Amino acid sequence: MTEDWWIYKGTGVPHPGITRLPPAPAWRAFVDDEIASADHLPVPPRETASGRTTRRLGRVRQAAAYQADEKEVQRVNLALHLRRPLLITGKPGVGKSTLAYAVAHELNLGPVLRWPITSRSMLREGLYAYDAIGRLHDAGIGSGTMSYNSPDAGRAPGKEPDIGRYLRLGPLGTALLPWRYPRVLLIDEIDKSDIDLPNDLLNVFEEGEFDIPELSRLGRHTQEVMTADPDRTATVRDGVVRCAQFPFVVLTSNAEREFPTPFLRRCVRLEIQPPDENRLAAMVAAHLGEEVGNGAVRAELIAQFARKRRDGAELANDQLLNALLMAEGGLWTDQEDRRVIQDVLLRPLNES
Repeated sequence: MTEDWWIYKGTGVPHPGITRLPPAPAWRAFVDDEIASADHLPVPPRETASGRTTRRLGRVRQAAAYQADEKEVQRVNLALHLRRPLLITGKPGVGKSTLAYAVAHELNLGPVLRWPITSRSMLREGLYAYDAIGRLHDAGIGSGTMSYNSPDAGRAPGKEPDIGRYLRLGPLGTALLPWRYPRVLLIDEIDKSDIDLPNDLLNVFEEGEFDIPELSRLGRHTQEVMTADPDRTATVRDGVVRCAQFPFVVLTSNAEREFPTPFLRRCVRLEIQPPDENRLAAMVAAHLGEEVGNGAVRAELIAQFARKRRDGAELANDQLLNALLMAEGGLWTDQEDRRVIQDVLLRPLNES
């Protein structure tokens, strides 16, 4: 099978392949006269291996270590070419969310914009937040005074504070800004959402834009607002955020519910199966390095882990990494040590 159309290759090695992404299909093109040329649009900010963009094992390292199979690479490329969201289902811990970080890392698409979903999540929080109370407070409404520490201290009396400093785009809103290359947006655990959220997302996914009423009612103007990227702002024209490149949207689901047919029709769908022993060994080597010695401990634990999964135990990949880290550090010398690893670190998630 030809791989010439692959933009994402699943190698974990950064490359400029995103510059070869063909133009969007006519029915998924969002550039208009107001966005004159992609050459003048900002590129995604650089990902870093420290600070607020990493956690636990380090997202950059996790992304580089991700072992994507051919089916996953194909589905990612379909979503990129067609400008459609990628809906990933699978059991907890199989690497659904990590795939989003792997794509962002390999294609140099900047930090992943992550929106974790709960049963209370609404579309508005993904798009933007407006601190109306803070603005009223700083304007001195009610008391007629202004705090000495207010960001508007020293402005002319009677002038309202700039509304932009009280508006912050959410992960979805930031992803829909006019970037030169698509941003990566992770909508994590969409199956936990209220029943209406998938349908609420449809219009945004179809139109590639949304309106901010607080800015629209001010008439034609530009406004600088905060974004979900730390310490970065963006210019919003006439109260409308409109993408130039549809973001690479990854929606993850633990398959705990069904989704409406119109929602599924607009997604490229991927089901991730638990990795086999060979993929587990490659993942472990990428995170922990090659085994020192004959590798008997690592091979035994990987085999046990894979066997438990085949028998129906719900186990996450990071449980295996934790167990191996301790076992190879010496916690494998006697039966009591092994019981600690088996009973604590490798305890199935579906076992009470």
